[in-house]
Amino acid sequence: MNLVNTTIAKLSILPLLLFVAVFLGVGIYFESVGVDYAFYQVPAPIAIIPAIILAFCLHRGRVSEKVEVFVKGIGHSNIITMCLIYLLAGAFSTVASATGGVDAVVNAGLSLVSANFLLPGIFIISAIVATAMGTSMGTIGAIAPIALAVSTKAGIDLNIMAGAVISGAMFGDNLSIISDTTIAATRSQGCNMKDKFKENFNMSLIAAIITMVILFFFAPSPESIEVKDFNLILAIPYFFILLLAILGVNVFVVLFAGILIAGVIGMMGDYTFLAFTKDIYKGFSSMQEIFLLSLLIGGLSEFIREGGGLEYISKTIQSLTKIVSKWSEKIADQLGIALLVSITNLCVANNTVSIIIVGPIAKRLAASGEVSAKRSASVLDIFSCITQGLLPYGAQALLLGASFKIAPIEVVTSSYYCVTLFFVALSFIFLRKS
Repeated sequence: MNLVNTTIAKLSILPLLLFVAVFLGVGIYFESVGVDYAFYQVPAPIAIIPAIILAFCLHRGRVSEKVEVFVKGIGHSNIITMCLIYLLAGAFSTVASATGGVDAVVNAGLSLVSANFLLPGIFIISAIVATAMGTSMGTIGAIAPIALAVSTKAGIDLNIMAGAVISGAMFGDNLSIISDTTIAATRSQGCNMKDKFKENFNMSLIAAIITMVILFFFAPSPESIEVKDFNLILAIPYFFILLLAILGVNVFVVLFAGILIAGVIGMMGDYTFLAFTKDIYKGFSSMQEIFLLSLLIGGLSEFIREGGGLEYISKTIQSLTKIVSKWSEKIADQLGIALLVSITNLCVANNTVSIIIVGPIAKRLAASGEVSAKRSASVLDIFSCITQGLLPYGAQALLLGASFKIAPIEVVTSSYYCVTLFFVALSFIFLRKS
């Protein structure tokens, strides 16, 4: 980059920094003065508007060209896919809850699981579902209502329960062979999915075991649980989507089928078709904030990409790794890949998009340091998922925050798996040969 292009690249990052400053700054301020739901006082889709205006002002070209750039980012297939999952997840959650499915699952689970294992149990369930479905968002949409009810009944802190759910969801999102992140990582690095899975598994398993031990010590005492009578038939929609997920059925089919099954079972009782249709729309409406925010972040990230901001970040990361390369070029390049995808994820708040953006650069770094394709794919996927699971403005934290009625930052501070995986992954980079 010449001096002019470097300046433009630096300027293109400013809108993202402005959004983060507004979104987090306002929330932290209201939190400090004791306002309830501090991070919801200024809705995130509104907080991002100043950043979008700044991006329009900084980007060169006519207004019509700027609009095209913005719309291109909004229309990215990963962004649209995510938004559709929001809608279906919201509809399933609302219908299943209205028909009594949530209460049935909760009480059935409470009757089988000791209170001391509730938190590890929710983590395991979320991990299994996410690994089978290949999506953290779909998993959270299905598990969050159950986890919320369990937390309320068992007296478990909502922040910790939300952390258990997002931890399990990110475990599966990172490990699943049908996850978008896995597909993007393996294709960009040129390795087989099974090889990347094996490379990830040991790290993920160690982090998962440590996470379950941590969650075990946060579990409530057994006497805090009250189990009510339940109709197991009402829980069928959850068992049904779990079965479809394990069979590897597409996430859209899984959630759509879950909505239909929940509605049909409800209508076998006093649940009406009119109520069914209204609850579906109510579920759609409940996802309005994160739906809009995802679209707007997609448009903003396109301005950053076209302005050269991501390329500038990439070159900066590569220059930083030169210090470590004097000791070990292989370790330096793996750290470079990890830093590169993490910082990109901070900018675009989407782990799949981050992998797609930095994939080619990561492949060059891996080649220069003689890092195997399976290791570079693994590092890409792991650190993108770690970052995504710790972003207070990431889709997962926002969805859980909305579901649990807590601040997104409270969700990520209890994301023990992501924190644990960070240290485990670093240990593998420094101690294990690729």
